[in-house]
Amino acid sequence: MTTATATDERTFLDTLRAFVGQEATPVRHAQEPVNRPMIRHFVEAMGDENPVYLDEAAAVATGREGIVAPPPMLSTWLMVGYRAHLAARSGDAPDTPMARLLNLLAEAGFTGVVATDDEQIYHRELRPGDQLSMTTVISDISPRKRTALGPGHFITTRRTYRDQHGQVVAEQRFRILRFNPQHAPAPAVGAPGRAPDPARPVTGADPAERPKPFVTRDNELWFAAARQRRLVIQTCSDCGRLRHPPSPVCPHCRSFNWHEVPASGRGTVHSYVISHHPKAPGFDYPLPIVLVDLAEGTRLVADFAGDPAGLRIGMPVEIEWLAYDDELTLPRFRAVGEDA
Repeated sequence: MTTATATDERTFLDTLRAFVGQEATPVRHAQEPVNRPMIRHFVEAMGDENPVYLDEAAAVATGREGIVAPPPMLSTWLMVGYRAHLAARSGDAPDTPMARLLNLLAEAGFTGVVATDDEQIYHRELRPGDQLSMTTVISDISPRKRTALGPGHFITTRRTYRDQHGQVVAEQRFRILRFNPQHAPAPAVGAPGRAPDPARPVTGADPAERPKPFVTRDNELWFAAARQRRLVIQTCSDCGRLRHPPSPVCPHCRSFNWHEVPASGRGTVHSYVISHHPKAPGFDYPLPIVLVDLAEGTRLVADFAGDPAGLRIGMPVEIEWLAYDDELTLPRFRAVGEDA
């Protein structure tokens, strides 16, 4: 890096960091109070059967005053809605420090965006009737970093959630990466023995280049089995309920006792998405990702190995295994009867 380039980069970083400490956007107020219908929609979509979210008697039996909202719903109560989304796309969004910061980055070529971190602290559970507001402060902007997606800057915001009495109910640290996709490392193309597919413009990507999942003490059992090309499901040893992803406690009976049971690797496509951007190293694009209803009754998110044009909801699928490297092997799915 030349002296002039380094000076320009420091000047640009100083310009970006002038935003640190500013409120990213005006205080946001929830359009609706915490309410049972939205809780029901959420838990049904997530397959969360914890009774404290919908059953008053079950919630009171645990010492609560009544039903509560699932903690992961925190940000959903403050979503701005489709009208605000359309305004942002049409250029009618309000002029805010965050908008000006993102415009500066976009003008400098950092047009790609991906969320990287989301840490939440809950001070109390939310109950129906709570009316939330949220303040967002820009808390940090990193120097330019080299990443697998391209060079970029990490932007960290701190969000504080308050109830109708002004009491803090939760805090959130949220980080995104704004990167320059034009300068990302080129993925491997045309691996030997793999015929080009015009429907998949990037082919033969090396799985070893993919970002690795975060393995913890709670989920290591699942990854250990996958290394042996075994699909397993964590099962409560007390009530017998299956659960995925793995967790330390049963959401149904609160037991900490569990064991694993083998899964057949067969199921049906519950839903799917085909990703085109941003293009991360190690993946072929278009990238089909499926949510599979396993035959045993749990769901699993994984890559789809077949032609994305043939994907449909309800399609029977079966598992196959993809080795990332010597330490990591993960499942993916293809249509039943389709040759690898």
